[in-house]
Order: sequence, then structure tokens, then C-alpha cells
Amino acid sequence: MKNRARILIGYDGSKCADAALDDLTHAGLPPDMEAQILSIAELWLPPPPPSSYEVLDQAEKAKSPADLQRRFTKDCVAAKGALALAEQARDRVQANFPNWNVTADSSCGSPAWELVARADDWKPDLIVVGSHGRTALGSLVLGSVSQRVLTEARCSVRIARGRVAEAGLPIRIMVGIDGSPCSLEAVRAVAGRVWPARSEVMIVAVDDPGVPEFVGALIPPLEKMVEENKVAERAWVQKISAEPLALLRATNLKVSSVLKEGDPKKELPKAAEEWRADCIFVGSAGFSNRLERFVLGSVSATVAARAHCSVEVIRPPVKNSK
Repeated sequence: MKNRARILIGYDGSKCADAALDDLTHAGLPPDMEAQILSIAELWLPPPPPSSYEVLDQAEKAKSPADLQRRFTKDCVAAKGALALAEQARDRVQANFPNWNVTADSSCGSPAWELVARADDWKPDLIVVGSHGRTALGSLVLGSVSQRVLTEARCSVRIARGRVAEAGLPIRIMVGIDGSPCSLEAVRAVAGRVWPARSEVMIVAVDDPGVPEFVGALIPPLEKMVEENKVAERAWVQKISAEPLALLRATNLKVSSVLKEGDPKKELPKAAEEWRADCIFVGSAGFSNRLERFVLGSVSATVAARAHCSVEVIRPPVKNSK
């Protein structure tokens, strides 16, 4: 029997978190999944030490000193409050997805790191977190739970902003492509989902032109170069769009494609807002170290910070070393 796909959902009881739960109904997820809701109590100070009786009782069940500490921490008041939130979210998700196997759990510590640690241990296919704002500068410089999870997680991450449902409108999905293997993974993710009838997908390729058109107009010898560049761009778009279009046209989705010029970090969110997309799917190229992440940033992280809609950053499944 094939294992169920797994989804880890971070929940803190906020309006953003509730919107993220409702957003799942528009994510094309399969009707049969294993979901875990995790709520984290953000403690600045450790809980008071346990009594001797509690230590002995829990030590019998613990497998190591670290496990003993985790067991006691989960029994503190804050963790119990977080568990109540997770159970509330579990009931909400279960109502929307009656065939899912949904569980609730709590933890204590930094929300971002606890979610990443749980993902490393449980190995979900997708992490879902709500977005607490869209200010690009603040999100990228100061950081947030959603941005940190997006940066550090090894699996795909959905930054969910919810959807203002309007009767009669189809679900609209935008996929950013650049010809790379990671952008093709994003296309495959969309093609593999279960979308309602009349759902639409738009493939968007963004080209940053090296020679502006006005230069050719001002300097006649360069006019030919500009025209040749346009021809090359059209050929490039046709080449990188061929496989994505074939994959998506094999589904029940209504498919279209478009070329945008400019910086993809700006053009993808702008195009999504103009088209009224429900979600942007992008691939993640990944970084070799944290310094590279901090200095260079990434298209996927910036799009997730700036977009008005949900953004799903797709990473290929991590292969087992066994």
C-alpha cells in the first residue's frame, strides 16, 4: 500500500493561521492525506523544574535525558494551551477534509525552529504556515516565522494568505518558470494536484532584457541587435515552455502562458495580482550556506514576501541516503 502524502501545518490561533487552514481547500490537495497540526508555545524562560515525583514518573517513560526534558516541557501550562489550539485547528481541518488522518500536537520554543525540527523528524511533503504581513522590507530584513521556515525547511512550503471567495470564479494558479529543473518541479506539483473543474493555470516566464529597446532607437547600429535579442527571447520562451505546457495540458486545467519582462521578483507578484491568482507556484534552487541565503536572497523567498496571494515554494523530495 502506498504511503499517504504528509502535510505539517503550523497554527497559532491567529486570523492569518485560520485563513491558512481555509486556504487548503483551494490548494488542490488529494482527498487522502496524513496531516499534523503543530502549535508552539513561545517560551522565553524554561518552565519550573519538576517535582521529584514527576521526575520519577516521567523518567520511566523517557528514552533519554533530552526526551525527559521534552516530556516535562509538553506538560507545562503554555504547552497545554498550545495543544488546545492545535486540537481546535485539527477539528477545522478534519471538517474540510473528512478522509484525512489529522492529528494535533504542541511544542515549546521558537516557532520557526520547532516547525523545521518537526519537519526534519516527521519528513512531511509540505509545510503550511500563515503569513503575518506582506511588507517586503520588513519580512526580508527582520525575518518572520513563515520566511524562516521557508528558508530553512528541506521540503516544499506553502505561505498561505487565504482567499476571498467569490461565487462562480474558478481557482487560478500561476507558475513561474525559468527553464531550470526546480521550476519544472513546480509545474509537476501543480499537474499532480486534484483541482476542481474550471480551474485555470497560467505559466509565466520572466525575462530580464539585457539591452533596452530605447537604446536601439537612439543608436541605429544596435537596432538590429535588439531585434535579434527579441527573436532569441521568443525562442527561449518556446523552448522552456514546451514541457510545462505538455504536462499541464494533460490535466483538466485550462492552460495559458505569458512572457513578462523585468525582474521576476517584482513581475511575478505583479502579474499574480493583475490576474487575481489564488496562488503562485515557484521552484526553489536552494543555497549552499546561510551566508549565501542572506546576501543573495532568492526569487522564491522574495515572491513569497511580496505576493498578495498564497505562494507555494516547491522543493524536490529529499532522497534517502540508505
